[in-house]
Amino acid sequence: MPTVGTGKYTYTLIQDWAKLPPGETFAMVSAVATDSQDRVYGFQRKDPPIVIFDRNGNFLSSWGNGAFDFAHGISISDDTVYLTDRNNSVCLVYTLDGKPIQMLGRHGVHSDTGCERPGALVPRAAGPFNYPSEMVADPAGDFYVSDGYRNARVHRFAPDGHHKLSWGEPGKTAPNQFHLPHSLLVHEGRVYVCDRENHRIQVFTPEGQPITMWTDLQQPMDISIDTEEVFYVSEGRAGGPSARISVLDKAGAVLTRFDCRGSGHGSWVDAHGDIYLGVGDPGGIDKYVRQG
Repeated sequence: MPTVGTGKYTYTLIQDWAKLPPGETFAMVSAVATDSQDRVYGFQRKDPPIVIFDRNGNFLSSWGNGAFDFAHGISISDDTVYLTDRNNSVCLVYTLDGKPIQMLGRHGVHSDTGCERPGALVPRAAGPFNYPSEMVADPAGDFYVSDGYRNARVHRFAPDGHHKLSWGEPGKTAPNQFHLPHSLLVHEGRVYVCDRENHRIQVFTPEGQPITMWTDLQQPMDISIDTEEVFYVSEGRAGGPSARISVLDKAGAVLTRFDCRGSGHGSWVDAHGDIYLGVGDPGGIDKYVRQG
């Protein structure tokens, strides 16, 4: 098995780590997350959309048949699952075993941004939602949503679903401008947003005030954080030969960086420092086992 990374952040790559039952195949695994018991949840673009594995890649269970039109983002915090159904413009909250808790948005109702082609720079920003990409929760229970494929905003909601505020406008250079906010992370009073097509991560206060930005990136797709406050970002090809994974410190400086398989669309770091990467064509999950 190949080894990637450097120093403390060295990993052994296990391709096609997750094993489905005999006769089953993956579609694209859009995103990945883990729960408090180190179980790994893949969010794939077919039924069943949620497939669950133990730390050794053995299949445990699945759920969600018929509930999603276009699987996109997944995050898990406090053993609650946060999902986005991109094309239906809804964000959904589930228990670990697939019981629905809450929904933000209405199926098939899209805000008016003037955008018809997902991923294009939108003519104007609007309210929730138009093809949202990811939803996460902060420790107080507020929800944050990157509304990215046909919008250019981040939205914040109270735990009861009340819309508190939004920020962001379409654009390519200035702070608070987005071209496809694709993933986000809330940590210690900072909101980290993968501004994918602008090749940067923008950092904000919870009120949407710009703090800084990290620009040594190519199409940042997904971001997660470990127990040592080290950030893990999977990045797209951006016209180059390969997607990649970057390990960053609290200031956004690169600790290590290595090529990865697929598009870099969805990734996650678990409590052990191992990295999971969702891949497509054919679909599956690769695991990077930390050695350093």
